[in-house]
Amino acid sequence: MSPNLAGALLMMASMACFTLNDTLLKFTASTVPLFQLIFLRSAVTSALILATKGRLGALHFKLSRRDWFFVGLRAGTEVVIAYFFLTALINMPLANVTAILQVVPLAVTLASAIVLREAVGWRRMLAIAIGFVGVMLIVKPGAEGFNIWSLYALIAVLGVTLRDLATRQLSPIVPSMTVTLVTALAVMVAAGLASLTEPWAAVSLEAGTLIVGSAVFILGGYFFSIQVMRTGDISFTAPFRYTGLVWALILGFLVFGEWPTWTTLLGAVIVVSTGIFTLYREQRIQALAKLRRT
Repeated sequence: MSPNLAGALLMMASMACFTLNDTLLKFTASTVPLFQLIFLRSAVTSALILATKGRLGALHFKLSRRDWFFVGLRAGTEVVIAYFFLTALINMPLANVTAILQVVPLAVTLASAIVLREAVGWRRMLAIAIGFVGVMLIVKPGAEGFNIWSLYALIAVLGVTLRDLATRQLSPIVPSMTVTLVTALAVMVAAGLASLTEPWAAVSLEAGTLIVGSAVFILGGYFFSIQVMRTGDISFTAPFRYTGLVWALILGFLVFGEWPTWTTLLGAVIVVSTGIFTLYREQRIQALAKLRRT
């Protein structure tokens, strides 16, 4: 299997795991407070990683100072993402908040131009601008449409962008399971401290089962999302991120009876289309560069 094909499969697997985790957490959030929910899920995730040590991949902590910086940065951004995204998820339709996240490939391209000083042509900048219009259709700015939860989802987009850039900076020798465990522990500690500010609720057998299920899926989501940033070309694998929107539409309708409005669907189509165009242009540029070198 080629690295690009493996990366595409990993991306689709990570999107499926994240969306299934989101569905279970959204379903459970009506009976368990948010911080308690995140703490319990992260605790189970950490326990699963330690229990399967060596079976899911290498796990050691002999990292360079540079790698520890990016591992810590990634874990910190995951804490921010967990709070803002899950808060938005609880208060918004699943497909809507997932659709907003589809702007991440555009955000990564823009961040690369601003932070890393990478060259971005006018076509890609135009695609980013059009993609922003799509996001506005989804969040519906205005007195009636836009709300604080839409802003929370956009903050989560910034967090995911920074997380992916940090992951890309890790050395190849850093085990993905080490990054996964540090991430899970960071989210667990942060949520545990935050949960002390609110009363805990009794966890029923059904809620406990859903929390364990979400822990399994978030473990898969963490691991696959780390692996995909280290496998194949980003320009090839990134479009497969949009399979998460398909999962969100299906699960949102089947589980919660949610179906987005036509403006949300139109905005999602615009964001996905501009994202695919941006990645297509990147692939073309890389192919032309290889031809010139040969």
